[in-house]
Amino acid sequence: MKDFNSLQQNLKKDFSGLKKIKLAVVADSSTQFLVQAIKGYGFDQAVNFEIYEAGYNQIDLQIFNKTSALYQFTPEYIIIFQSVEKLKNKFQKSELKSRGSFADSHIQYVEKLCDTISESLQTKIIYLNFYELSDGVYGNYSNKTEESFLFQLRKINYLLMHIATKISNLFIGDMSLLQARFGRQFNYDPKMYVNADIVFSIDFLPYAAKSISDIILSTSGYFKKCLILDLDNTLWGGIIGEDGIEAIQLGDLGIGKAFSELQLWIKQLKNRGIILAVCSKNEEHIAKEPFEKHPEMILRLNDIAIFTANWNDKAENIKHIQQSLNIGLDSIVFLDDDPVERNRTRTFLPGLTVPELPSDPAEYLEYLTALNLFETASVSAEDTNRTQLYVDDVKRKTEAKNFTDENSFLATLEMKSSIKAFDKFTIPRVAQLTQRSNQFNLRTVRYSEAQIEEITYSDNFFSFVFTLEDKYGNSGLVSAIILKKQNNETAFIDTWIMSCRVFMRGLENFALNNVVTSARKKGIKKITGEYIPTEKNNIVKNFFLKMGFENQNGIWALDTTKYVEKVNFIQAVQ
Repeated sequence: MKDFNSLQQNLKKDFSGLKKIKLAVVADSSTQFLVQAIKGYGFDQAVNFEIYEAGYNQIDLQIFNKTSALYQFTPEYIIIFQSVEKLKNKFQKSELKSRGSFADSHIQYVEKLCDTISESLQTKIIYLNFYELSDGVYGNYSNKTEESFLFQLRKINYLLMHIATKISNLFIGDMSLLQARFGRQFNYDPKMYVNADIVFSIDFLPYAAKSISDIILSTSGYFKKCLILDLDNTLWGGIIGEDGIEAIQLGDLGIGKAFSELQLWIKQLKNRGIILAVCSKNEEHIAKEPFEKHPEMILRLNDIAIFTANWNDKAENIKHIQQSLNIGLDSIVFLDDDPVERNRTRTFLPGLTVPELPSDPAEYLEYLTALNLFETASVSAEDTNRTQLYVDDVKRKTEAKNFTDENSFLATLEMKSSIKAFDKFTIPRVAQLTQRSNQFNLRTVRYSEAQIEEITYSDNFFSFVFTLEDKYGNSGLVSAIILKKQNNETAFIDTWIMSCRVFMRGLENFALNNVVTSARKKGIKKITGEYIPTEKNNIVKNFFLKMGFENQNGIWALDTTKYVEKVNFIQAVQ
């Protein structure tokens, strides 16, 4: 982690050409150093955070006044920061009889802030929770009386989590977790607070900035999808090819405990939707033996989407894994205990994240969890089956090599798709697709669940979701299209997204056939669209031309009355 001075130096660098993300910061204390840290951290992530910093202690003035500069700025994100020190002062000045309901009153206030913002802005709200602070009045007895500040403080943090599960555009910046990691002496400087009303210490600012930025980046499509694992001295202690399966270190004794707990964490990542792959210099049958036979092994072969064990260069193998999964290198984390291999893969695969693992395996897990590499903006039911989806796709690609004609191969897949409008069951997955889809994404507009819900029940939009299954398995909901009515005869493609897992299977032809049919029934004679280029969606640069749209002064248009259905090999099902 860079220190604050290094982040400040970033502010002197050239931000032109970087992706812009607009965010606002409103707080009850001084935030100029925090804003600088966020801006500087953004540069290292190739993002230009365009920041509106509200005046000192202007949370209510900015949020409850709809004509304020905050609303004129139209931020994509609003960061709300209320200091625990001021919260404590407010609690101490409150009447004794109201202290037992102090937390409930504060949560009602936060909900009012969120509701007021959402009435006028389509934005995501990041509320920083409170690190722990005892007022020293009750001591340990604070845990037994609701009249203590510590009791109410902990209740507020709990209730913040609870309301965040209900308010889809509300995210919690976990300052409490950071204090638990570093301690109050690290994150708080009493002299800075008394003299300048600056709550976070200079040393703590980079960590606070990263935590906030992690949320922003994950909800903007910057997140990790895959974890590639070395084996010897990474997943277990020892060298399987030399020591044998009986001698490798795993289990509850000695250093084996460190490897077992690391595997438990990795297993949780897999169950959450992170794709696991193996890249090891080994004989394949020897490398697989612990997964198949070792009684203390947590991870098994069915947890691994792609297993690569040979004597080839690891950078080449990782490139093969990346291409097989059809994801960007910047979406991949590679774990390897060997510093030579780490440096080599970093050199030859720019964009790949390669953590500098500690020399002592006992420190692996603590180090990796502190990095927070796998921040996510959402979790869906389909995430738990993600590994199997990629395993099925590898089987498809293997069979495809037996065909010289693409249509002949597609015809053998026995593909089926269901089509329907968005509903309460599909809203979470559609929102997740808008947040995660980078390649097949014509305009790269990110939507929260609340925004997708608004679109779902609006008469100004037509929505479509598509599933896809074939003889190898069910890929689930993989594509979504949003049409926005421009008038009685014209609709604009606000969003067309598709999971990278189903590229090259003709789903786009099937989807357009069904969209045009539906549009005709609604009296829509023209469908228009645009392509907004990003670093990652070059694959759809010529999409409209390929699909038969005509370029009309920079806007692509399709005459539905003249549309001829495209060939596809997908059967529509209910």
